[in-house]
Amino acid sequence: MNEQEFWAALTPAEPKPILYRLYYDDQGQPLFYSQEDLPGNYIDITREVYVNPPTHIRVVDNNIVVLDTSIVKRLYPAKTGIPCHPTDVSIVVKKTEPNIKWSLR
Repeated sequence: MNEQEFWAALTPAEPKPILYRLYYDDQGQPLFYSQEDLPGNYIDITREVYVNPPTHIRVVDNNIVVLDTSIVKRLYPAKTGIPCHPTDVSIVVKKTEPNIKWSLR
């Protein structure tokens, strides 16, 4: 090793850029945040989004879209819908048995 190689070895290496990525599936559902270069669909995000990730989001056209969470769906008794046990909405029964039908509103 000569003197030039010695001094070249002591020069600090350039740091790699820090990556902040949001990986998502084909439907735009977020899967995970990472700083690694992994296979799959991803978008580059800012450090602020990486540190404080938003909830209720989708990825549409390589952009984060915040979903409207003010819409709440509820079950209500109806003439059409899923037939359930008269005293327990979590038990689905046949249409021939006594039932109450439920639909989303």
